[in-house]
Amino acid sequence: MRLGWVLGGALMLAPVGGALAQDAEAGQRVFNQCRACHTINQGGRNGVGPNLWGVFERQAGAVEGFRYSAPMRERAANLRWDEATLRAYLTDPKAVVPGGSMAFNGIRNEQQLNDLIAYIRAQR
Repeated sequence: MRLGWVLGGALMLAPVGGALAQDAEAGQRVFNQCRACHTINQGGRNGVGPNLWGVFERQAGAVEGFRYSAPMRERAANLRWDEATLRAYLTDPKAVVPGGSMAFNGIRNEQQLNDLIAYIRAQR
């Protein structure tokens, strides 16, 4: 009987709605998918995509010297890279910036997405 109460109590403490903890170290491994086009080190070069150092809470289209696509330039004034926007963009880039040049199809695994966002957030 006591075991039932312990397990029941533990289940009540579990996150509701399937929320998964973020792991920046695991997010660094997820970021390896991004390295083909992006760097994320301070002062890093732009590649096919802009350097992502400090992207969290930055205005879109703001990396000096990077040539953004016309659709991104059009959206940039109204697009700030906060958690909600990054989550939407990393899940489906074309839904956030239709016609944009981001070739990545998106991350569908919620845990990988959480981890990647934690890693990106830590790069300031």
